[in-house]
Amino acid sequence: MQTILLVDPETDFLEWAQNQLETPTTRVLTATTADDGYKIYISENPDLMVSETHLLPFSGLELLARIRQRDTNAMVILMSAFGTTQSVIESLKLGAFDYLRKESLPFNLKPVVDAALTAQAEMRSATAFKPQLTVEQYQDSLVGQSQAMQQVFKMVGRVSHSDAPVMITGESGSGKELVARAIHHYSNRSSQTFIAINCAAIPENLLESELFGHERGAFTGAASQRIGRFEQSNGGTLFLDEIGEMALPVQSKILRVLQEGEFSRVGGNAVIKTDVRIIAATNKTLEQEVAKKQFREDLFYRLNVVRIHLPPLRQRKEDIRLLAEYFLKKIATQKHLPQVTLSAESIKVLEDYPWPGNVRELENTIQRACVLATSDVLLPKDIPLGTAGQTDHFNGDHIPTSGDGGAKPSLDVAVETLLDAAALDPSIQLLPWLEREFTVSAMKRTKGNQVKAAKLLGVTRATLRKRIERYGITKELSFQ
Repeated sequence: MQTILLVDPETDFLEWAQNQLETPTTRVLTATTADDGYKIYISENPDLMVSETHLLPFSGLELLARIRQRDTNAMVILMSAFGTTQSVIESLKLGAFDYLRKESLPFNLKPVVDAALTAQAEMRSATAFKPQLTVEQYQDSLVGQSQAMQQVFKMVGRVSHSDAPVMITGESGSGKELVARAIHHYSNRSSQTFIAINCAAIPENLLESELFGHERGAFTGAASQRIGRFEQSNGGTLFLDEIGEMALPVQSKILRVLQEGEFSRVGGNAVIKTDVRIIAATNKTLEQEVAKKQFREDLFYRLNVVRIHLPPLRQRKEDIRLLAEYFLKKIATQKHLPQVTLSAESIKVLEDYPWPGNVRELENTIQRACVLATSDVLLPKDIPLGTAGQTDHFNGDHIPTSGDGGAKPSLDVAVETLLDAAALDPSIQLLPWLEREFTVSAMKRTKGNQVKAAKLLGVTRATLRKRIERYGITKELSFQ
């Protein structure tokens, strides 16, 4: 038997709603004031409370706040005939399951109540998994128990004692920089500097100066001497991420450093000696780039002394649970958010998702779930997956918006949600992430037809091809 508490000052409405919701397995209690509603909730502990916002002697928002203060897992739906944008935002901020306009209740009340009761049943029966990470494992950045990751750990241990160049391959977001940092951490250079450079993020005309530095007056705007990354990381490790995007002229200078251990600043003649271990990473198949004359063959063999491949997350699903736990702890600590756990059903949802964005997408998903959590246990409904999941948590079909009768969420809600997540974590590169997600979705919708996908996105086919290459969107991914 499930119990619903209805709180509304109008007895006619209470009678109508009670007739709509009462069943042989559902008991409905009623109250006409906020005081009575609070007392009944405390004494009866109902599975769900549905309350009007305009109540006496205090508002439905205040009633929600008081109940949620006593029970962080309380399931509450607020409703009003005169809902405002502020009341919608405030109710969801306080942890309401949904906010309904009364004019939509003949259509929405029963399905939303059923969804809330289902969520509450899952909540009360949910078994949050016991943490599997030890304190030592939690403090480490590399997490995984799959056979593939165990091989990666072994390779890190084997190469750490030497200064040989390492090439790390794998899809975007699979954690290549973490492997590079682990190699540096366990090496004899661990007390020296580790510097990471994303070769794809720096314009071609600036990358050479970034790496090697420049002399004053070397080019327009060079008002003073600049010390490059090779000098800054002398004695340490330099990580060149997305090295497949590096222009051929810069590749030549990198080759000289590997061969001779020396270089010159841009605009300078002095030869500078450096002792730097280079670790490179790419999501491209460099053998193909060499064949196309887009990457120097001699540099490829210089960098490819030791190769470590990181498999995509979809191929090591046994690591998803550990990674999710790690991110839950990390986010709660760094962002000063309440510690939450995952239900068994949520773990299955995470393990069944293909994770096109790999570990980076999993971390961002867990972060969004933590930010938007309304209880201390994350249920499947709390986990936004893919682009469609950005507003799923708000049950958007029932969010009232101006001019649309409450039928669909406004674009502003989705934008604000994404901006909130980005504000909490400055490392989130929102625009590149959105560009990749839209490209993947367009390719899926058009079944990999680039002409149709480009038209759908409003870009040229050449631009679409560049995005597919830039983000490592494979043919297989596009059809998932």
